[in-house]
Amino acid sequence: MTIAYWCVLAAIVLPYIFSLIAKSSGRYNNFSPREFLEKQEGYHKRAHWVQLNSYEAFPAFAAAVIIAHLCAVSQDTINLLALSFIGARILYGIAYLADKATLRSLVWGVGFACVIALFVFSAMAPTQI
Repeated sequence: MTIAYWCVLAAIVLPYIFSLIAKSSGRYNNFSPREFLEKQEGYHKRAHWVQLNSYEAFPAFAAAVIIAHLCAVSQDTINLLALSFIGARILYGIAYLADKATLRSLVWGVGFACVIALFVFSAMAPTQI
């Protein structure tokens, strides 16, 4: 399994880490978890928002990695962009929890750029699917 594929697994796990942070207030209600999460405040609420955004970012990232592999993009390039995406997503979560909106937006942009770059490299690759 490639490093990039391991990064896809990491991207699957990341939302759950932030979910645990969101639910760590000590008053978690498993009978109505969505209602509970919407009533959170402070960094618990922001952790919930990171969780939601992480779920939103995942499909495009996973597709980009798989397509890059199928198009025979250089494995080093795929790995670098996948690792950069995961790094950006971790920094995004930290910036969100710390309530640093500008930094959060910047690192979100880095992660998005990694996904776009994977598609661009796929489009330029010698092997087309």
